[in-house]
Amino acid sequence: MMRGASADAYAAAAGSLPGSGDLGTVAQDLFGTADLLRAEAGLRRVATDVSVPAEAKAGLVRDVLSGKVSPEALEVVTTAVSRRWTATRDLPDALEQLGVVALVRSTSSDAGRLEDELFAVGQLVQHDDGLRQALSDPARSRADKTALVRGLLADKVLPATLALVGQALSGTHRTITVALTEYQKVAAEVRDQGVATVRVARPLAAADRERLAATLSRTYGREVHLNVVVDPAVIGGIRVEIGDDVIDGTVSSRLDDAGRRLAG
Repeated sequence: MMRGASADAYAAAAGSLPGSGDLGTVAQDLFGTADLLRAEAGLRRVATDVSVPAEAKAGLVRDVLSGKVSPEALEVVTTAVSRRWTATRDLPDALEQLGVVALVRSTSSDAGRLEDELFAVGQLVQHDDGLRQALSDPARSRADKTALVRGLLADKVLPATLALVGQALSGTHRTITVALTEYQKVAAEVRDQGVATVRVARPLAAADRERLAATLSRTYGREVHLNVVVDPAVIGGIRVEIGDDVIDGTVSSRLDDAGRRLAG
């Protein structure tokens, strides 16, 4: 989460992000610019140097990026570099996040499906040792990892999902699953939603899922998107994690409590 001047700068850049048009291209241009700023420390320092006039920084960015990114993406970047940033790393991080926002907007009515797919891919990577090792192998190039992901997911997920999984391979987050979790949070925020991870022993029926989502939405005063994890260790009942809150009504939790009381 950005704070201080960076939060204000992010808000200004977000205000220049288009709400329609070829948002997929805008997103890829923002991702590419974020990668460039991370790779070129000198450019990043100048772009965030408070002693350099905003007009000069915007002019530098135009010289570097004109003809290489869309006019819409260039407008976002020039707005961003014209602002003050608390830390130099915040600028590329903000551009990456705005790229995620653009991709979420590009999905329109499929935004909920996008969130579900990001969660599902994260679960796949987390539970498939071979895939996780392949995607975290430093000896494999990003292009190789991207080709692997495309081979697995092509025609099975939204183009926006595939693009975000590809961006998750950039290495800006600790792991690909962490990146996908963060992207899903951004997607939920764009839709003014919360995200709840629900752990159950067996899949929830559609009616039960709808009732739970409605109950959580009333409790938290906003719509809540459910990530349902089927975990046999739960035994029975349900565990809900939303933000810092944990609602644990599982049999395994009650058994653990009983065991601790007996041991005490």
